[in-house]
Amino acid sequence: MENHRIYGTKVSSVYPHYVTKAERKQRTRAEVDEVIRWLTGYTQEQLTHHLEHGTDFATFFADAPALNPNRRLITGLVCGVRVEAVEHPLMQNIRYLDKLVDELAKGKAMAKILRQ
Repeated sequence: MENHRIYGTKVSSVYPHYVTKAERKQRTRAEVDEVIRWLTGYTQEQLTHHLEHGTDFATFFADAPALNPNRRLITGLVCGVRVEAVEHPLMQNIRYLDKLVDELAKGKAMAKILRQ
């Protein structure tokens, strides 16, 4: 899994899908940004910079200022795979992000999504 194609995929190419998924369920772009910032430690300005400059997932997570230690509390299935069982750290972080967006789209309260 070292060379999975998602690692080289631009975050900006997937981000609109995250937003669309959330907005279909009456959630907002700001809430999508909030969960991304919570997971990665990026400021809004840093997140916007990465989206505008086409940063790939590998670089996006490698450069993350402070991956949230509570991300380990994220459990469940994404595409039939248990996020807590994913062994490759980068793939696990990508799956954590997917799971956060899924929870947002399912209407979960933001405090629960952010493990507060």
